[in-house]
Amino acid sequence: MLDSETLAPAETARGDQGAEAVARSPWPVAAPALGLALAACGGGGGGSSGGSPPATSSGAVTVVAAPPTPVQASRFLGQGTMGATSADITAVTTKGYATWLDEQLATARATSFWDSLVATGFNVVANRDNEAGWDPTVWRMLITSPDQLRQRVGMALLDMLVVGIGGINLNWRQFAMAAYVDVLWDNAFGNYRQILEGITYNAAMGSYLTFLNNRKANPTTGSVPDENYARELMQLFSLGVHQLNADGTVKTSGGAPLETYTPADVSGLARVFTGLTLASSDSSTPDRYRQRMVMNAANHETGAATFLGTTVSGEGVAGIKSALDAIFAHPNVPPFVSRSLIQRLVTSNPSPAYVGRVAAVFADNGKGVRGDMPSVIRAILLDTDARSDAALTSTTAGRLRDPIGRLTGWARAFGVTSPSNAWTIGDTSSTTSRLGQSPGRSPSVFNFFRPGYSPPNTAISAASLVAPEFQITNEQTVIAFVNYMYGLVLNGAGDTKANYTATLTKAADSQALVDEVNLLLAAGQLPAPTVATIKAAVDSIATTATNGLQNRVNAAIILTLASPDYLTVK
Repeated sequence: MLDSETLAPAETARGDQGAEAVARSPWPVAAPALGLALAACGGGGGGSSGGSPPATSSGAVTVVAAPPTPVQASRFLGQGTMGATSADITAVTTKGYATWLDEQLATARATSFWDSLVATGFNVVANRDNEAGWDPTVWRMLITSPDQLRQRVGMALLDMLVVGIGGINLNWRQFAMAAYVDVLWDNAFGNYRQILEGITYNAAMGSYLTFLNNRKANPTTGSVPDENYARELMQLFSLGVHQLNADGTVKTSGGAPLETYTPADVSGLARVFTGLTLASSDSSTPDRYRQRMVMNAANHETGAATFLGTTVSGEGVAGIKSALDAIFAHPNVPPFVSRSLIQRLVTSNPSPAYVGRVAAVFADNGKGVRGDMPSVIRAILLDTDARSDAALTSTTAGRLRDPIGRLTGWARAFGVTSPSNAWTIGDTSSTTSRLGQSPGRSPSVFNFFRPGYSPPNTAISAASLVAPEFQITNEQTVIAFVNYMYGLVLNGAGDTKANYTATLTKAADSQALVDEVNLLLAAGQLPAPTVATIKAAVDSIATTATNGLQNRVNAAIILTLASPDYLTVK
């Protein structure tokens, strides 16, 4: 029987916990350590996805036209949401991909992170110097908000344009963080140029990358403007470190990559971001963190600023506008941002052709608009590389499912609620007892994992591929994930619990149960040997035993979540 008495969590593995251990650990080592009878399961793609539907070409993007199957719909929702329900799958199979996207792009936010914190009473003075409210608020939004596409794209943007609440050196940190993610979520369906401007004037970003109260150079002391934001704005948020072709491939000279910018470019751009400060000195409420930063002319560097072959002559906010316009116009922005978004939503190693098609839409949405996020999102999710079933048998397609997405996928699929509105999931960033990742809690501006990470001494690195999520994947984190999800699946966290009522109706039929869980969580991608192993485990639990039906549901869900075939999503 699979219950708290009979399925003990796996013991924590010992070993080197440093960065080198994480880098050395290829996924196949972790599978036997799961201790959940899946070591013998076959690898590879599979499932019963069926053939690819016909596609028609629309501009630079190949759009799938035929109605998707439930398996194809679930796979699509795995890319475009934080998790799929049976109703979501039915909606996509009925309406088609494009109509579902149009409806989601037109869905307004039900509430902001900021307003949610206020509504739940966290704006009291007792919370001025802590983070209380952040975790329940972000989990509530990711799990229950109806604007599912916005939540997914917002999380992708937060992975790219990183601020971590622990690195914000301000009071009311939960509100400062909420104001920052609201910039991303509010503009997720706007324009990327708006996003760059929004984060530039945001207090949390100003604190996190230390350009809040950044001062002009002082010849007497030899001090110069802080360069953190200028560097990361180019390196991580817009251009990347190497010059790119339109399809995202790196430009070279004599076999060596061409750099995008130089230290002189960073120093020149840093002059522009001097003088920004908070709009108010009142710390009795969090309200000043919702306001854009303002310019303190006394601290601002006057004169022209030269970077990337451009000279910005305007000062203050005019200079910032000119600098952001110049960066946004750089030819690297379309392929760099497009590839970053594709990696977060669809596949870690997009083909140059895929990147090129999306980048072309980023550069011009067909109406002369650059950086139009709705067009870019459609291009990514409707492209033939995203929708074709050929990816299921490709050795280079797909990505490792990130831990946050694993939790929200389960939570949305099985209707997790919190009647008290407490949402006591909490901080899940522990690598020894939880997920090893938690929304809004990145340890650095480079996120929990870097987009260019490739686990060394593995077949992945030998093939010159990247696998970003593997940077936080080793024996220890895999075991911690399984143990933690075991507790959530069976018991929830406080009154934050799943509702298995609908799933219980299939519990007596093991094949129907396993197929249902496979569809909801893994988009039908579990191969036949894995399905057979899980079915055998379910069959070993008698339907007439005490809590037998519930234990069969628990077994199907936990073993699916622990399967390497689920964790590697295509």
